[in-house]
Amino acid sequence: MYISIRQATIQDTVIVSDVLLEAALWLQQRGMTLWHDSEISPESISEDVANGLFFIAESAGEPVGTIKFQLEDLLFWPDISQEESAFVHRLAVRRRYSGGKVSSALLTWAVEHAQTLGKHYLRLDCKASRSRLRAIYENFGFRHHSDRQVGAYFVSRYEYEIPAQIS
Repeated sequence: MYISIRQATIQDTVIVSDVLLEAALWLQQRGMTLWHDSEISPESISEDVANGLFFIAESAGEPVGTIKFQLEDLLFWPDISQEESAFVHRLAVRRRYSGGKVSSALLTWAVEHAQTLGKHYLRLDCKASRSRLRAIYENFGFRHHSDRQVGAYFVSRYEYEIPAQIS
């Protein structure tokens, strides 16, 4: 399965929201609330989509996943230099494409994109209690950085050290 990744446009807002809602519902059915519907509705994400923060993974022209890529994260990472890092959030894959290929493609893309921007780290966070998700990040190559209380969430923060770009 070939996976391509492109920046979402404002016309893709419903697609991005649908992928996020599908992942959230799947987790909710397993007793793990991740995002509330109001946080990932088209209305609540449209500004971030319009600002170019969301990207869509596609296979054969069909949306199979999404990721939010940003250059600043003062909410979850207020204690580190923002200039040397890129941050990813809201990584989600349509259930029928679960199994690792899409999430790996999205994370690989994020590392490469951060590298082209001259960043030294790709950082992310997840609910600290989600051991299976943490294992996915660790198997990809992310290193546990720290745990932190952010509002109602106790999160584990991870970083991926990006190799220097060879010119």
